Amino acid sequence: MHIKRHIQVGGVLLFAFALIYLAAGSVFAQTKTRAHTEKIEIPLYEETSFKQHVVHKGFELVFDDNARIPEWVAYELTAEEVAGTAPRGRHFVSDPDIQGIQGDNEDYRNSGWDRGHMAPAGDMKLDDQMMCESFYFSNICPQNRNLNGGDWRTLEELCRIYAQQYGSVYIVCGPIIGENLYGRLGSHQIIIPDAFYKVLLIKTDGGYESIGFIMRNESGHKPLTAYVKTVDEVEEATGLDFFSLLPDKVEKKVESLFNLSVWNL
Repeated sequence: MHIKRHIQVGGVLLFAFALIYLAAGSVFAQTKTRAHTEKIEIPLYEETSFKQHVVHKGFELVFDDNARIPEWVAYELTAEEVAGTAPRGRHFVSDPDIQGIQGDNEDYRNSGWDRGHMAPAGDMKLDDQMMCESFYFSNICPQNRNLNGGDWRTLEELCRIYAQQYGSVYIVCGPIIGENLYGRLGSHQIIIPDAFYKVLLIKTDGGYESIGFIMRNESGHKPLTAYVKTVDEVEEATGLDFFSLLPDKVEKKVESLFNLSVWNL
C-alpha cells in the first residue's frame, strides 16, 4: 500500500517536471522565432534554409537565395539621417555578407529594368558606410524605370517628410513576386517582381499610426492614395507579420485602418 502510494506520488512529480520542461522548451522556441524582432521595424517571417538575415548599419534585410532579391528591407528613418550630407554612391556592388548567388551589373545592362533600391540612397546619407551599403545588390530589385523615378520615388521622398515631422518613421519594404509575370533577369536569373510594397509606422501624441502601399511594377502615374492599403492587407499579400512588437490590441487596431490626414494624403 505504501509502495503503491509512493509510485503514484512519484509519477505525479515526474509528470509535473515534464510539464515544466515542455513549458520551458516552448518559451525557448518562441524566443528563437522572435530572434529578429528586437527592433519594432523588423517583421516576423518564416525562416528557411534559403533565406539569409543580414544586418547593415542603416538597415536590415532578409535575402531570398532562390529569387536573388530581398524578401524585406527594414529600418528606422530618423530626422537626423534625413539631414545627412554623405554624397550619393555611384557603384552597385555585391554584398560581402551574402553567401551564394547575387545579381550584378551585367544582369541589368541593356535589360530595360532599373536597379531599384529598397532602402533608398536618399535615406542613407548619415555617413559613407550607410550610403555604400545601400548600393549592395542585396538591397536591389529589378524595377520599372518609370516607377523607380516616379511614384516609388515620390513615396520615398514623402517618408523623409514624415521622419522630419514626427522625428522618425519605421519602414519595411520589398518586392511581391506574385505570378512572376516578367520572368527572370540576366545570367544570375534574378526574379523580376510583379509589385512592390512599403509599410510605415509612426508614433504621434495620440498613439501609433500605420499605413501600407502596394505598387505594380509597371509604368504609369497615379496619386499615392491609389496605392494605399492597410498594413493587414499588405501582410496578406506578402505573408509577413509587421510591427509584431506592438501590444496585440494596439497592433490589431493600428494595422486594420489608416488615417489619410495623418499621412498628409
